[in-house]
Amino acid sequence: AKENAEVRGVLLTGKGKAFCAGADISRLAECNADSGYQFACFGQDVFRQLETLGKPSLAAINGYAFGGGCELAMAATLRVAATTAQFGQPEVKLGVIPGYGGTQRLARLVGKGRALDLCLTGRFINAETAFNWGLVSEVVEPDNLITRSLQLLEGILNLAPLAVAGIMESIDRGYDMSLTDALHLEAVHFAKVCASQDKAEGVAAFLAKRPALFKGV
Repeated sequence: AKENAEVRGVLLTGKGKAFCAGADISRLAECNADSGYQFACFGQDVFRQLETLGKPSLAAINGYAFGGGCELAMAATLRVAATTAQFGQPEVKLGVIPGYGGTQRLARLVGKGRALDLCLTGRFINAETAFNWGLVSEVVEPDNLITRSLQLLEGILNLAPLAVAGIMESIDRGYDMSLTDALHLEAVHFAKVCASQDKAEGVAAFLAKRPALFKGV
């Protein structure tokens, strides 16, 4: 998806009752300290690639998003949930901890206290609670999930690709920087898009009161 220029965005969803029910427990049973470390690093690397794709991704969460499934959803740029969705990090019930970024992304999305709640109790929350906590941006009826998710994603894809990528990188990298360094990062990305043809087109279209035609250059 990253290297294919024809792919402009990614939509992730599941089938049936689950968005993604998490890791294969039989594989987890085989993990010792060494293989467990490799297991976690591999999953973290895959999800980090999704997170830093440079193109927007949207998780359309149709059902259970447990363990690695919740971690997958959190690695996407945006999340929309059906009313049937449930979320949780139940790894503690198996004697382990989230290993694909759950302890880190969850805290960043919903706050330290709520992340501790879900990870320590292993309990599940419904779509409404996930929305109230800020874990998902919208909750829709199951029959409307894909339609609404595509509508949201296509709306982003109609905007300037360089600006979209700059926003995602500025927020992702800047989140853990000092404010001074993060503001510098923002200014650098602002300068880059100011030199783009898309910026000239966007401003000209606004002044002419016509739709902009962005080309990603």
